[in-house]
Amino acid sequence: MKKEYNLEKMEWRRNPYAKRLKKQITIRMGVDVIDYFKDLAEETGIPYQNLINSYLRDCVVNHKKPSMKWAS
Repeated sequence: MKKEYNLEKMEWRRNPYAKRLKKQITIRMGVDVIDYFKDLAEETGIPYQNLINSYLRDCVVNHKKPSMKWAS
């Protein structure tokens, strides 16, 4: 590896994988849900949005489905 690199000559290019990493969305959540993850974020030191993403990813990986009973 060189001791010095000339970054002036370096060509800029967009990360080709960036769009596959995460996508920004707008979602409406209950205040209690947000508060729960924000409290958990303070305990763990992990940003609450990352915690929500990690939980949802776990649901995807383990094929978890919500158990909901609708009134008939």
